[in-house]
Amino acid sequence: MAIETARGQRIAIHFDAVRCVHSRNCVLGNPKVFVPNAEGEWLHPDAASVEEVEAIVRSCPSGALTFERIDGNDERAPEVNTVRVRENGPLAFHAECTVAGTPQPYRTTLCRCGLSQNKPYCDTRHKEGGFIATGEPAEQASQPLSSRNGLLAIEPQKNGPLKVTGNLEVVSGTGHTVNRVTETWFCRCGQSKNKPYCDGSHRKVGFVAEGA
Repeated sequence: MAIETARGQRIAIHFDAVRCVHSRNCVLGNPKVFVPNAEGEWLHPDAASVEEVEAIVRSCPSGALTFERIDGNDERAPEVNTVRVRENGPLAFHAECTVAGTPQPYRTTLCRCGLSQNKPYCDTRHKEGGFIATGEPAEQASQPLSSRNGLLAIEPQKNGPLKVTGNLEVVSGTGHTVNRVTETWFCRCGQSKNKPYCDGSHRKVGFVAEGA
């Protein structure tokens, strides 16, 4: 599916439906800019200030929405790489990152329930599948990172977890940093007893997914 673009006088909005996890941050943020259930054009970048449009787009956790400012002041990598553990939902990364070597938007959501048909990306099947997993994992002892940003490499392992290499802070759904890592493995089969981290359960349950 092609990326949809709406260009205003000062900012353009790009929408990639394949990435959308229906967080509804956009339509709740400003239903005049993002018109819900509209027939035809639903993106109206001139219906609010460029700053407001930018702020709402930045709140899209999956990177389905991105923006392009006419003045060239586009989105930049965050100062701190984070992954937020969504309650009963995906892993929401905010970082300059690659997935299987492919550069990503600065925001991307990856499946951790094992049910997505668009692996490694979330496609919201955790909802219909009744996936249950805390968004408040236990805090682990960790030292402050010497650098908190930089490129994050996410490598889905064949029939296994997400291997993540780079500076990363693991953040709970309520915003608490619960771990700091430079390399870790996140569960994506949905069966780990140590979520969000892998504990080898993918082997016991016969999890199947493409990867390196």
